[in-house]
Amino acid sequence: MSGRIDAVLGMQWGDEGKGRIVDWYARDYDVVARFGGGDNAGHRIEVGETKLALRLVPSAALHPTVELFVGSGCVVNLEGALDELARLAEVGVDTSRVKFSDRAHIVLPDHGVLDRASENARGAGRIGTTGRGIGPAYADRVSRLGITLGETLDEREFRSRLRAIRAAHERAMQDPSILPDFAEMEERLLALALRLRSAIVDGVAYVHTRLAAGKRILAEGAQGTLLDISFGSYPFVTSSQCTAGGICTGLGVGPSAIGRVIGILKAYTTRVGEGPFPSELRDAAGDRLREAGREFGTVTGRPRRCGWFDAVAARYAASLNGAHAVALTKLDVLSGLDRVGIVTGYHRGESVASLVEAGRSDFDVEIEYLDGWAEDISAVRRPDDLPAAARRYISRLESLVGLPIELFSVGPERDSLIRA
Repeated sequence: MSGRIDAVLGMQWGDEGKGRIVDWYARDYDVVARFGGGDNAGHRIEVGETKLALRLVPSAALHPTVELFVGSGCVVNLEGALDELARLAEVGVDTSRVKFSDRAHIVLPDHGVLDRASENARGAGRIGTTGRGIGPAYADRVSRLGITLGETLDEREFRSRLRAIRAAHERAMQDPSILPDFAEMEERLLALALRLRSAIVDGVAYVHTRLAAGKRILAEGAQGTLLDISFGSYPFVTSSQCTAGGICTGLGVGPSAIGRVIGILKAYTTRVGEGPFPSELRDAAGDRLREAGREFGTVTGRPRRCGWFDAVAARYAASLNGAHAVALTKLDVLSGLDRVGIVTGYHRGESVASLVEAGRSDFDVEIEYLDGWAEDISAVRRPDDLPAAARRYISRLESLVGLPIELFSVGPERDSLIRA
């Protein structure tokens, strides 16, 4: 194995700006591979007049020579995947470069119904999912009920597996009548699978063949570390593995194949859905961050909860991922604030608290304030041209997180990414 896999991962609650960062780094890679998640993750890219909101296809779609791979750890909505490929083709992208692992699982129409029914049943304890069926698809996977893309290649086997999974879903529901008509769903899925067939490959062979040929692969994470099923703010998490460890299980490689890990951090913090959020601002400052940062979900359009940068959570995420450096996004959104805050500690009474304890009644945060800056920095293209207060802010984040910031963004355009 002479090639290697580097990674770009979100280190907050998602929505860190992964799309543009992956697009920027992708120029140095042969393959960009998504290793987990489904179409509940939205990556927005703007290049000139071209604006893409990708949900499943890796964010390097606008690099014409880069191969794009949806790995074995992902779950795939057939109709959504085909619609996304069609949108890419409309803007001139060669979609023959997009391949899907045969071991990725299918998100069935049943899964969306189950997802929404489960959320409704939770009432006040709802998770805040997108309702797109991602969680139930992963649940069926670990229950050994799921259907892989590879199984669509044998129509007889596919029909048999669909019947078995529908029977299980009917047993699990109080009112099975709300599930989609089975005959219509079966024929629709078969037709969609036939259209996607040429893009389905042996996922393990795909990755290892390229590594053996000395290819450089960039692993693209979905959601963010703090939404990881094992290490996030459970149970308010996604259903997949979002950390660097998920690369091994999602692409089928050993740890020795992984090289550099770049963690993406927004210059403040946001969260979509329910769950603890230690740095949340429920005031005018939070509203200002939301409006200035256009903090509305790519997939759902939901307004994001906004707060100060959380250095405690960032250090935790950096440790989990073994990150080597940070890409900092949306620094320009902080322009115009008299002061900017950073969460530097968690406490419960006199004791130091952890992220697991966030949301409890006696949980409190320690906030450090720095001077803000009035200047619009969106046109800055050299670190030395930043206002002194902005440079001090970056330096303070580096010291608190314990990693160098090697790239930062000061605007939405592709050329607003600057090497630190």
